[in-house]
Amino acid sequence: MKPRLFRTFLWKFLLAFLASLLALGLVLTLGYFLAAQLIRFNPSSSFPLTSLLRWIINTVGSVTVMSVTGCVLFLLFFFIFSRNIIRYLELITSGLQQIAGGDLSHRIPVTSSDELGQVARTVNEMTARLSQAQAEERAAVQARNDLITGVSHDLRTPLTSVLGFLGYIEQDRYRDELELRQYVSIAYEKSLVLEKLIDDLFDYTRVTSSDIPLKLEQIDLVPFLQQLADESVPALEAAGMICRVHAPSATIIVEGDGELMLRLFENLMTNAIRYGRDGRYLDIELTEERGLTSVIFRNYGEPIPVSHLPHLFERFYRVEASRSKKTGGSGLGLAIAKSIVELHGGTITASSDKRKTEFKILLTSMQAALR
Repeated sequence: MKPRLFRTFLWKFLLAFLASLLALGLVLTLGYFLAAQLIRFNPSSSFPLTSLLRWIINTVGSVTVMSVTGCVLFLLFFFIFSRNIIRYLELITSGLQQIAGGDLSHRIPVTSSDELGQVARTVNEMTARLSQAQAEERAAVQARNDLITGVSHDLRTPLTSVLGFLGYIEQDRYRDELELRQYVSIAYEKSLVLEKLIDDLFDYTRVTSSDIPLKLEQIDLVPFLQQLADESVPALEAAGMICRVHAPSATIIVEGDGELMLRLFENLMTNAIRYGRDGRYLDIELTEERGLTSVIFRNYGEPIPVSHLPHLFERFYRVEASRSKKTGGSGLGLAIAKSIVELHGGTITASSDKRKTEFKILLTSMQAALR
């Protein structure tokens, strides 16, 4: 407790005060001694300084002279002994002025462990947080602008087609009923693409919202994913694929929002069917180890280039834009999947080689959560 007390701002000022008094006492004592010796050994007053000292003592008074001199010297000594503290105060003030002027990169040097040093540390931490908040705000604005740009771009293409073919119909620019039906069919298909994009956009903004409430429940992933595989049979057969669910036990339970978890696995299922049809099989593998539940969606289609893997979960990112648009991909499916996994405190990664492509999800198992 004592060492900490001696490092306080108040104690440093007290030391400066005591040091000033001590220096003042030494100077006054030395001056009094020298004046006394001068008068004692030069009683004839032949030396001019001796005459001046006698005149001051007799006219002004020794007490008055020592008092005035003592006050002036004390102020001088106190300024000398406390100037480091004053300089640090000026440094902190200057730093605050720079920060207030908008320079959030400025940091005040921490040169002491007293209250002034704590002030400097606190100001630096506050500035760092403000700088981080400013960067996050800029990133959020940029993300919002990118989102608007991406949505506008992806909505414009199908909407242009819908309006174009409806314009042909409105202007009777078709030869016969067969061509009319063809125009209506194309407009309808493009409308479905618009609907899918709008649904994906709504889900993405919902799952990326920080205040989305999770309706947590215990979910047994084995029957959950088996039912998803059964419901996906028509889409799998249309792609010439077979889904196989592998689980070491009959029960693997996690805690999660059932609706969001369904959307997560549906997105991975749709992605695997869309791009893995060349490999015929889609394997879903569940394992549980060391308190973690692993869910792997594995397909054997065309591999994903290594350069694209780090960007797969970014919104509106497509490995091959023309192929994604042709198959109806919005570029939001994997971004939605990643957001849902992170909402549940898990991670999702992707890997791909010439033999297989895997999307791996790690979630906390129910047994680990209960512990």
